[in-house]
Amino acid sequence: MDSMKTKQTVINVLIQVIMIIVSITMLVPFLWMVLTAFKTVTEATSVNPFVIFPKEWRTDAFKEVIRNMNFLLLYKNTLLMIFFRVLCAVLTATMAGYAFGRLKFKGRDFCFSLVLLQMMVPGQIFITPQYLMVSKMGMLNTIFALVFPGMVTAFGTFLLRQGYMGLPNDLEEAARLDGCNIGQTFLYIMAPLTRSSMVALGIFTAVFAFKDLMWPMIVNTDKDMLVLSSALAKMQGQYSSKFPELMAASLIACIPMIILYMFFQKQFIEGIATSGGKL
Repeated sequence: MDSMKTKQTVINVLIQVIMIIVSITMLVPFLWMVLTAFKTVTEATSVNPFVIFPKEWRTDAFKEVIRNMNFLLLYKNTLLMIFFRVLCAVLTATMAGYAFGRLKFKGRDFCFSLVLLQMMVPGQIFITPQYLMVSKMGMLNTIFALVFPGMVTAFGTFLLRQGYMGLPNDLEEAARLDGCNIGQTFLYIMAPLTRSSMVALGIFTAVFAFKDLMWPMIVNTDKDMLVLSSALAKMQGQYSSKFPELMAASLIACIPMIILYMFFQKQFIEGIATSGGKL
């Protein structure tokens, strides 16, 4: 028994050490961004590996980017894009997931196989037809153009379907006995029970929308319609870049995602714990 306890203790220690190493590895880029934002250009581009901390913590880079970039406009465009993408993705995925997970209709499995097939295809393949669709509608350089690719999500449909399939059949049978039709059963009984999966999908969608770079740069050429990702990309020079200013702008741009994580950390973990085992 003592040997078994010792072995288990060693395994637990090794797991903790590995988790600490992985956590540090993931934090290093963020910490490097913070430190670089307070450096001078000379310190930021130094080849000396020991120049880690700035000799003097300077805020010149922050003042420069705040003076040259309209962050209020960038925040507004980015948050509008995230809000409508999350709203559309959750609504469509909830309804489609319920249909695929709980309803029986002809061609259901074939239609769902098409959804799975779409998940396996790289998203870049859809950029050209999506651009042509937005262009034909005359919606370039608008918020609708930013939202368009995220209005329907195959991943969200799959995630919510798994959530609905994990619910007992007795709930629907009890609702029918009480006189509920399909719409009432979905709206009042089944949908509220998948709230954790909806929150997880919303957070995933928000993060993916925030990181999206290629699509906003393609459909929006107007400076008044720039989002944070495309504005940061335009700061990168062809031959040289002011890395302190770039890192300062990146740090300011991270504020919405940091706030999102702080407010929805518990729901995000619950959503992953609830639905992750069924993926």
